[in-house]
Amino acid sequence: MELRNISQPMYGPGPEAPGSSTPGLVGMVHVFLRLVQPNALPIGMPALCCLLLFFSQLLLYELGFLVCVAIGLLFIILVPLVGCCFCCCRC
Repeated sequence: MELRNISQPMYGPGPEAPGSSTPGLVGMVHVFLRLVQPNALPIGMPALCCLLLFFSQLLLYELGFLVCVAIGLLFIILVPLVGCCFCCCRC
């Protein structure tokens, strides 16, 4: 193992993303993520007086995911209920 000059390090290129065999699917995932979460993460340590502002920014950041969770829970509740109605009330 070769020892290098520690005071003057030589950096190589950064890691590259591996090639994908499904570029269409990867593109769809990235479009969905940009649609769900378009805002940047609010960075910074909130002071006590600005805590409400920080939480409002954090909710705005997570708004897309919260909407997706609400729609998912609605489907989890409604689909079995509608299925039960169709099975029990076949008129």
